[in-house]
Amino acid sequence: MRKSVSIGLVAVLLFAVVMAGCMSPGGETSSTTGPTESYSVEIYTGGTSGVYYPLGSAYANILNQYSKDEAGIKIEARAVTSGASVANAQAIGEGRAQAAIMQNDVAYYAFHGTTLEAFQGKPVTKIRGIAALYPETIQFVVKADSNIKTLEDLKGKKVAVGAAGSGTAVAAQQILEAAGVWNDVDKVYLKFSEAAQQLKLGQIDAAVIVSGAPTPAIDQIAVQTPVRVLPIGEDILKKLKDQGYIFYVTQTLPKDTYKGMTEDTQTLAVKAILVVSADVPDDVVYAMTRLLFLHVDELRQVHAKAQYISFDTALDGMSIPLHPGAVKYYEEKGKTVPDELKP
Repeated sequence: MRKSVSIGLVAVLLFAVVMAGCMSPGGETSSTTGPTESYSVEIYTGGTSGVYYPLGSAYANILNQYSKDEAGIKIEARAVTSGASVANAQAIGEGRAQAAIMQNDVAYYAFHGTTLEAFQGKPVTKIRGIAALYPETIQFVVKADSNIKTLEDLKGKKVAVGAAGSGTAVAAQQILEAAGVWNDVDKVYLKFSEAAQQLKLGQIDAAVIVSGAPTPAIDQIAVQTPVRVLPIGEDILKKLKDQGYIFYVTQTLPKDTYKGMTEDTQTLAVKAILVVSADVPDDVVYAMTRLLFLHVDELRQVHAKAQYISFDTALDGMSIPLHPGAVKYYEEKGKTVPDELKP
């Protein structure tokens, strides 16, 4: 009797070990030796009124609808509202999210465990890139009738540089340091909506906004209080790149972006990027990358910012290593992946 009980216990334990080995990080079972059959993906996005959530939701629908027939893997995806970039990086690190949308500068800080307090000494080493999506414009906004024409003119002026501890505040500091005026600016730490209202009321001279343009908070005040965006030239970009800030890219805002602008204006941008956890299997990420570009037109129907999503610019501003599954897709399609982006 004891012998038969022992054999039974061994069998149960062996079964448990096998099942544990077959459980994918996303919560679905898959083979340890063959291709993944199914996988669950939580995609962390942002607030419902922003860009991340509608795009993330549309992308989740694409994965749900097409993955089985077009990729041979049943990807069960769900978009989750969140506190956006910083919270999303933390969710990847803690295993609560398998994918997310975030700013490329925040992704860089998270991966390297630097700059932002949330990541100092706590790097998110498992974060990996899939694709750069669209620019989030760095806008130094002033009233259209202001005598402030350049970043240098901000000396001695009262400038809202973003919420304390935010990515916007970090970008403002980096750019104004490159322009040589950071220490000469009267800095105020405000959220976008607060900064826009104080600019309208004349309580500040300029506001720094990092967001897809036109940004609603600025667009709304420009109706009654016309505005301009200060230019940021190639010289500033070069200084930033030389300091290792690889995530900045150039962008030109059309003159009709806001009421009050009379000419196209060159500025800088960071990029919204699609990221994934290193724990997600290679074949799942390959499928996620492939389906993103196969069905990009469906994303463009959801939000205007998706017009910027393109295979040609998918690596522009990518600030962290790519996932091997994404590398495989790009190389199969003939795109050269820089060595620094390979995991």
